[in-house]
Amino acid sequence: MLNKNLLKKICETAGAPGYENRVRSLVLKEIKPFVDSIEVDNLGNIIAIKKGKSSEKSVMIGAHMDEIGFIVTHIDEFGFLKFHPLGGFDPKTLTSQRVIVHGKKDIIGVMGSKPLHVMSQDEKNKVPKINDFYIDVGLNKKDVDKVISVGNTVTRERELIEMGECLNCKSLDNRIAVYILIETLKKINLPYYNTYAVFTVQEEVGIRGAQVATQKIKPDFGIGLDTTIAYDVPGAAPHEKITSLGEGVAIKIMDASTICDQRMIGFMKNNANINKIKWQNEILTAGGTDTANIQRMTPGGSIAGALSVPTRHIHQVIEMVHKSDVKNCIELLTICLKNMNDWDWKFK
Repeated sequence: MLNKNLLKKICETAGAPGYENRVRSLVLKEIKPFVDSIEVDNLGNIIAIKKGKSSEKSVMIGAHMDEIGFIVTHIDEFGFLKFHPLGGFDPKTLTSQRVIVHGKKDIIGVMGSKPLHVMSQDEKNKVPKINDFYIDVGLNKKDVDKVISVGNTVTRERELIEMGECLNCKSLDNRIAVYILIETLKKINLPYYNTYAVFTVQEEVGIRGAQVATQKIKPDFGIGLDTTIAYDVPGAAPHEKITSLGEGVAIKIMDASTICDQRMIGFMKNNANINKIKWQNEILTAGGTDTANIQRMTPGGSIAGALSVPTRHIHQVIEMVHKSDVKNCIELLTICLKNMNDWDWKFK
C-alpha cells in the first residue's frame, strides 16, 4: 500500500529551484530514523548514507526535490505581478490557473491574460507565451508591497487526488521519486554496498545539485530516479508514447542527456524479470535527468542508469501517475540495491 498521506505532503509542499527549504525540511524529518548519517551540502542537497554489507564500492541514488515554478520579476502600479519561469512550462496550460506566491506569507494568485472577447483574430490564432501572462493576487499595489517582493517564488496550487488507479497532483515531477526513495530507505535494511540517497536541488534549471553531489561522493554506481513522458493518450502514434501508465516501472535506455550504461540496463532488467516485476523500456529523445551528472561528474565516470515513473501531463499544471508503477519502482530499486554485487560489471 502506498502511504498517500506522506505523498500528499511531499507533493503539496512548495520547493521551486533554489528555494527547496520547505520540502528539504520534510524529507530530513522523514528519513532520519532510517539512515546512518545525513549531511546538507552548500547547495542544499541532502546526502543521506545507509551503510551496506561492504564498503568496497558505493552507490548513489539521485531524486530531485525541486519543482518547476516561477520567480517574481516586477510589480506594476496596480499590484499585478510579472514573472520568469524556473524550469520548463507549457504556457497554454497556465490560463486562469491558481498559483501560490511565497512572500512574507503565502498568497493565492491567479494567472491572468488578455480576455478572448477583446482579442483580435490574429491574437486568437497565436500560441500563448509566458510573457503574455501576469499574476493577479486581488490586492492593490500598496497591500501587495507589504507582503510580496521581487525575487519571491511562485508555485502551482493543486492538491493530491486519486483518479481511479491513478494519482493526480502538481509536482509529481519529481516528488513521486522523492517519495520512492524515502520508502526504499524504510524498506531496505541492508543494501550490499554503502548507499548514498541524495535528494538533489535545482534539477529543473540544469541538473545543478546532482553535479556537486556527485563530485563529492564519487560513486562507483549511480541510479537516477525521475518521471518520464507517458504520451499514451488519444492521437498518439505508438512510436510517440515513450511509456504507458500501468505498464510498469520504466528502465531508461537513454534520454537527451544520457546514454545509460548497458551493464546497468541489463542488471535492472534481469532483476525485474527474476522477481516478476512489471517493467517497460524508456527512450526519451528530449529532456534529461540527474542521471547525466551522476554518470559523468566523477573521475572515470560511474556505471549509471535510471528508473522512471511514467507520467501523463508532465510539466503542466497537474501530472498523473499510476499506483502500480510507483509500487514496482520501489520494489525494483530495493532489489537492485540488495543485489549490486551479484552481476558481472565487466564490459563484454
